[in-house]
Amino acid sequence: MSLPHDALPEASVLELASKCEVEDPSGAKVQFGSLFAEQKTVVVFIRHFFCGQYVTQLATVPQAALEAASTKLVIIGCGDFRALEHYKDLTDFHGSIYADSSRQLYQIFGLISNLDSGTWESIKTGPMKSPTLIGKQGNFSQLGGDFVFGPGNQCSFAHRMRHTEDHIEVADLMKTAGVTLA
Repeated sequence: MSLPHDALPEASVLELASKCEVEDPSGAKVQFGSLFAEQKTVVVFIRHFFCGQYVTQLATVPQAALEAASTKLVIIGCGDFRALEHYKDLTDFHGSIYADSSRQLYQIFGLISNLDSGTWESIKTGPMKSPTLIGKQGNFSQLGGDFVFGPGNQCSFAHRMRHTEDHIEVADLMKTAGVTLA
């Protein structure tokens, strides 16, 4: 399903997605809708667990700024949950991170696959540095997206990547969620 890059998900799509499960770093299943049931949550779907430049930037968002806006920040990747701890170390991201190895949420939200731009950098920072994670990183061609969900089954912002370097700027993403950066 190909959607305009900024189309908000319909209520039926949010209902379906909220029932899907993601895995935390220990492999425990967590219902996706529980991530934003009680408060506004910025959810960033990343390409794979060897692509860390954007999440490294997200790691610099002050926790105090998120708390002041009553907002959480969550990362979801399409690889195996066993790569999550390594990915957190790679990116210095200390927030909530989950795996959607089936890519079910990626499909539900219309996140596409292609390899336009940026692939070599992911290869240098991924398999060449961490060969034991090969096969656990997720699909190299999968693109991600940036969303603001909640509280409850609502979405106030959507941005689907159109190429491998198409996440929204971190400052702009935080602004859409009402998070003020210094």
